[in-house]
Amino acid sequence: MSITQKYKLNLIQWYPGHIAKAERNLKEQLKRVDLVLEVRDARIPLATKHPQINEWVGGKSRVLVINRLDMISPQVRSLWVDWFKRQEQVPYFTNAQYGQGIIAITKAAQAAGVGLNQRRKDRGMLSRPVRAVVIGFPNVGKSALINRLLGKRVVESAARPGVTRQLRWVRISDQLQLLDAPGVIPSRIENQAAAVKLAICDDIGEASYDNQLVAAAFIDILNELQETHPHLLPSHPLLSRYEVDSVIHTGEAYLHILAEHRYKRDVERAARTLITDFRKGLLGTIPLEIPPH
Repeated sequence: MSITQKYKLNLIQWYPGHIAKAERNLKEQLKRVDLVLEVRDARIPLATKHPQINEWVGGKSRVLVINRLDMISPQVRSLWVDWFKRQEQVPYFTNAQYGQGIIAITKAAQAAGVGLNQRRKDRGMLSRPVRAVVIGFPNVGKSALINRLLGKRVVESAARPGVTRQLRWVRISDQLQLLDAPGVIPSRIENQAAAVKLAICDDIGEASYDNQLVAAAFIDILNELQETHPHLLPSHPLLSRYEVDSVIHTGEAYLHILAEHRYKRDVERAARTLITDFRKGLLGTIPLEIPPH
């Protein structure tokens, strides 16, 4: 049985009521929006694409923001830039926490406004600020991005997923208004491999999942990447940090060996430590997805 099948059996209710309500509100608000800033996680740019985003956004202008630039290597970033270009998309890479890449986002949003107001002018209407919305899974860095766009903290930004609850408009400039929307997760994720990656990266919201299964899945993914793309990863990240290498073990077996070696056989503690260390970047720049061929 694969790790994703095992995970599926243990997947507990992870779709809180406030997210269902947020999705209804968001669809309502999207009618008034000109531009969508879609934020994804640089470690998992495919898993953090909301399956319904195309249906919601329709023909509206879209700016694709890939946040957490600091969590991947420049080499991985350039592979994604090339891949997105082949899909006829321009990805804007940011590190919202430190304000990297924010000016380019502002310019892209304002450029979309020029077209909008030209169309309004052609119809004899007055120009107005562009109305943009920031959409993405919980905890991908939307609030940090809005705070950077504003140049001051107005949106509560926290490491805990699902902090943003209400929809509200924030004025960025005379040309741009932003709707801050809560992180929206799908009512169900058919792709279990994507669900596992969302859990590993803490982008799944207020889920309850088995830490040991998630940590084991992370090790299995890491082992696979070390086999297929070793040049895109730090050299032996687990060996460097924990003095135990994972390459000859399955994720599950490695967790038990690590627990024995460092955590007095406490497998849960080993799992939590491993996931937390990855999320904090303490294992180095590790992407969980490489662009498909």
